Amino acid sequence: MVKIRLRRVGKKKQPIYKIVVADSRTARSGKIIEAVGQYNPLLNPIGIEVDENRLFLWLKRGAQPTDTVCSLLKRKGSWLKWRLMKKGADEATITLEFEKWQSLQSEKLNRESERKTRRKSLLRKRKKATEVTAAAPTAPPAEAAVTAAS
Repeated sequence: MVKIRLRRVGKKKQPIYKIVVADSRTARSGKIIEAVGQYNPLLNPIGIEVDENRLFLWLKRGAQPTDTVCSLLKRKGSWLKWRLMKKGADEATITLEFEKWQSLQSEKLNRESERKTRRKSLLRKRKKATEVTAAAPTAPPAEAAVTAAS
Protein backbone atom coordinates (compact mmCIF):
# COMPACT_ATOMS: atom_id res chain seq x y z
CA MET A 1 0.00 0.00 0.00
CA VAL A 2 1.26 3.47 -0.85
CA LYS A 3 1.19 6.08 1.91
CA ILE A 4 1.68 9.83 1.96
CA ARG A 5 3.64 10.47 5.13
CA LEU A 6 6.34 12.57 6.76
CA ARG A 7 10.06 11.91 6.47
CA ARG A 8 12.27 13.64 9.01
CA VAL A 9 15.28 15.58 7.78
CA GLY A 10 17.25 18.38 9.39
CA LYS A 11 19.56 18.64 12.36
CA LYS A 12 19.18 17.56 15.94
CA LYS A 13 16.57 19.76 17.68
CA GLN A 14 15.81 21.43 14.32
CA PRO A 15 13.42 19.11 12.51
CA ILE A 16 12.14 19.65 9.01
CA TYR A 17 9.85 17.09 7.47
CA LYS A 18 9.37 16.20 3.82
CA ILE A 19 5.92 15.09 2.76
CA VAL A 20 6.68 11.98 0.74
CA VAL A 21 4.93 9.20 -1.12
CA ALA A 22 6.36 5.86 0.01
CA ASP A 23 5.54 2.20 0.37
CA SER A 24 4.00 1.64 3.80
CA ARG A 25 6.47 -1.18 4.56
CA THR A 26 9.61 0.98 4.24
CA ALA A 27 11.28 2.73 7.17
CA ARG A 28 10.46 6.33 8.06
CA SER A 29 13.66 7.60 6.45
CA GLY A 30 13.90 4.77 3.93
CA LYS A 31 13.36 4.67 0.20
CA ILE A 32 10.67 6.99 -1.12
CA ILE A 33 8.76 7.13 -4.39
CA GLU A 34 8.41 10.91 -4.60
CA ALA A 35 8.63 14.01 -2.39
CA VAL A 36 5.53 16.18 -2.79
CA GLY A 37 6.06 18.82 -0.13
CA GLN A 38 7.75 20.09 3.00
CA TYR A 39 6.66 20.90 6.57
CA ASN A 40 8.65 23.12 8.93
CA PRO A 41 7.19 23.15 12.46
CA LEU A 42 9.72 25.69 13.79
CA LEU A 43 8.44 28.63 11.76
CA ASN A 44 5.76 30.89 13.20
CA PRO A 45 3.22 30.26 11.67
CA ILE A 46 4.30 26.78 10.66
CA GLY A 47 5.48 26.37 7.10
CA ILE A 48 3.67 23.91 4.84
CA GLU A 49 4.57 23.73 1.16
CA VAL A 50 2.86 21.20 -1.11
CA ASP A 51 2.97 20.55 -4.85
CA GLU A 52 -0.80 20.11 -5.16
CA ASN A 53 -0.72 18.72 -8.70
CA ARG A 54 1.55 15.83 -7.69
CA LEU A 55 -0.33 15.34 -4.40
CA PHE A 56 -3.69 15.08 -6.17
CA LEU A 57 -2.20 12.71 -8.72
CA TRP A 58 -1.10 10.33 -5.95
CA LEU A 59 -4.43 10.66 -4.14
CA LYS A 60 -6.21 9.74 -7.38
CA ARG A 61 -3.99 6.69 -7.67
CA GLY A 62 -5.12 5.56 -4.21
CA ALA A 63 -2.31 6.73 -1.92
CA GLN A 64 -3.52 7.07 1.67
CA PRO A 65 -2.29 10.04 3.75
CA THR A 66 -1.39 9.42 7.39
CA ASP A 67 -3.39 11.23 10.07
CA THR A 68 -0.64 13.80 10.57
CA VAL A 69 -0.31 14.55 6.87
CA CYS A 70 -4.08 14.75 6.57
CA SER A 71 -4.23 17.35 9.36
CA LEU A 72 -1.44 19.35 7.69
CA LEU A 73 -3.30 19.27 4.38
CA LYS A 74 -6.47 20.46 6.13
CA ARG A 75 -4.51 23.30 7.71
CA LYS A 76 -3.12 24.28 4.30
CA GLY A 77 -6.51 24.00 2.55
CA SER A 78 -5.41 21.32 0.10
CA TRP A 79 -7.74 18.75 1.66
CA LEU A 80 -10.74 21.02 0.98
CA LYS A 81 -9.70 21.30 -2.67
CA TRP A 82 -9.25 17.53 -2.90
CA ARG A 83 -12.70 16.84 -1.44
CA LEU A 84 -14.33 19.29 -3.86
CA MET A 85 -12.44 17.78 -6.82
CA LYS A 86 -13.53 14.32 -5.72
CA LYS A 87 -17.16 15.45 -5.69
CA GLY A 88 -16.78 16.69 -9.26
CA ALA A 89 -16.91 20.44 -8.64
CA ASP A 90 -15.67 22.72 -11.39
CA GLU A 91 -12.63 25.00 -11.02
CA ALA A 92 -14.69 28.16 -10.34
CA THR A 93 -16.57 26.51 -7.47
CA ILE A 94 -13.32 25.21 -5.97
CA THR A 95 -11.74 28.67 -6.15
CA LEU A 96 -14.81 30.32 -4.57
CA GLU A 97 -14.97 27.81 -1.71
CA PHE A 98 -11.22 28.10 -1.10
CA GLU A 99 -11.47 31.91 -0.87
CA LYS A 100 -14.31 31.60 1.66
CA TRP A 101 -12.21 29.15 3.66
CA GLN A 102 -9.20 31.49 3.61
CA SER A 103 -11.25 34.43 4.91
CA LEU A 104 -12.60 32.25 7.72
CA GLN A 105 -9.06 31.17 8.58
CA SER A 106 -7.82 34.77 8.76
CA GLU A 107 -10.73 35.66 11.06
CA LYS A 108 -9.89 32.65 13.22
CA LEU A 109 -6.24 33.76 13.50
CA ASN A 110 -7.34 37.26 14.50
CA ARG A 111 -9.60 35.87 17.23
CA GLU A 112 -6.80 33.66 18.53
CA SER A 113 -4.31 36.54 18.67
CA GLU A 114 -6.85 38.74 20.49
CA ARG A 115 -7.49 35.96 23.00
CA LYS A 116 -3.74 35.56 23.59
CA THR A 117 -3.29 39.28 24.26
CA ARG A 118 -6.25 39.28 26.68
CA ARG A 119 -4.73 36.31 28.52
CA LYS A 120 -1.34 37.99 28.77
CA SER A 121 -2.82 41.20 30.17
CA LEU A 122 -4.90 39.22 32.68
CA LEU A 123 -1.82 37.29 33.80
CA ARG A 124 0.12 40.54 34.24
CA LYS A 125 -2.69 41.97 36.39
CA ARG A 126 -2.77 38.84 38.54
CA LYS A 127 1.01 38.88 38.91
CA LYS A 128 0.96 42.55 39.98
CA ALA A 129 -1.80 41.83 42.51
CA THR A 130 0.16 38.96 44.07
CA GLU A 131 3.34 41.08 44.20
CA VAL A 132 1.50 43.92 45.95
CA THR A 133 0.00 41.59 48.58
CA ALA A 134 3.33 39.83 49.11
CA ALA A 135 5.23 43.13 49.46
CA ALA A 136 2.82 44.59 52.06
CA PRO A 137 4.40 44.34 55.56
CA THR A 138 2.47 42.16 57.97
CA ALA A 139 1.99 43.69 61.41
CA PRO A 140 1.96 41.35 64.43
CA PRO A 141 -1.51 40.74 65.83
CA ALA A 142 -2.57 42.98 68.72
CA GLU A 143 -3.07 40.04 71.11
CA ALA A 144 0.48 38.81 70.57
CA ALA A 145 1.84 42.27 71.41
CA VAL A 146 -0.23 42.45 74.63
CA THR A 147 0.87 39.01 75.88
CA ALA A 148 4.50 39.75 75.07
CA ALA A 149 4.35 42.98 77.16
CA SER A 150 3.03 41.19 80.28
